Amino acid sequence: MLTMKSTPNHTGVKISGDYFDLDELNQAIYRVIGQEDQYYGYEGSRMRILGISYEIRHAAQGDRNVDFVFNGLHDHTMKQHGFIAPDKNIYFSTEILWPELIYAVIALKDFVKFYQEEKQFPLWDTHLPVISRFQSLVLDCLQGHVPQEEFGMILKSFNQPVTVNDYAIQYVDFLNLKYIGMTKQQREQSLSAIAMKIAVQDQDYTAFRNQVLAAAAPHKKSIHEITVQAEYPEDFEW
Repeated sequence: MLTMKSTPNHTGVKISGDYFDLDELNQAIYRVIGQEDQYYGYEGSRMRILGISYEIRHAAQGDRNVDFVFNGLHDHTMKQHGFIAPDKNIYFSTEILWPELIYAVIALKDFVKFYQEEKQFPLWDTHLPVISRFQSLVLDCLQGHVPQEEFGMILKSFNQPVTVNDYAIQYVDFLNLKYIGMTKQQREQSLSAIAMKIAVQDQDYTAFRNQVLAAAAPHKKSIHEITVQAEYPEDFEW
């Protein structure tokens, strides 16, 4: 079963599951976001989601964290059925930064819409429920770490018809780096504000996007092709 919980220092979310849970999620992501350049204006968002998918794929391969999780098998059950078996399953996990994951939840709304439009019977599609559960798990995890009133406002914002078409994905890097540089207490206090910033595309985002567009114009580049100068620290507290 796919699970999510905030990391000890609230820097991100730990995504856990067995091999099949993580592989199912990855396959669903690959299907829903489509092929490269399939959706004009969404190349940057697709790359960011693929970055999360990359971490999940490597987690499933055992390249990240390996945990042992109780599987519900009790001694009396083994005795009743006359066998001996492990009472723990192997779960694989990886951590994703909070701003990165929140953006993915919002961006996936657009990709889900495109995917549904291309399917004759989307109600019976096997990949859409996997994406929906992924989004729901992120929001459920977020709910446990922000005030209830603020979470209600976040949900309303998430349900607004805001698109990530031609989104300045560098803004996610800006929020990631800002969030990493905070103390644990500062992260706890600012998580809801960061979620709102990503959801509503406020004045700060608009000003940031205009700067990216200004940098892209002389080189005739797409907005997602402008790279961020700042580098992520090699090691930081999760």
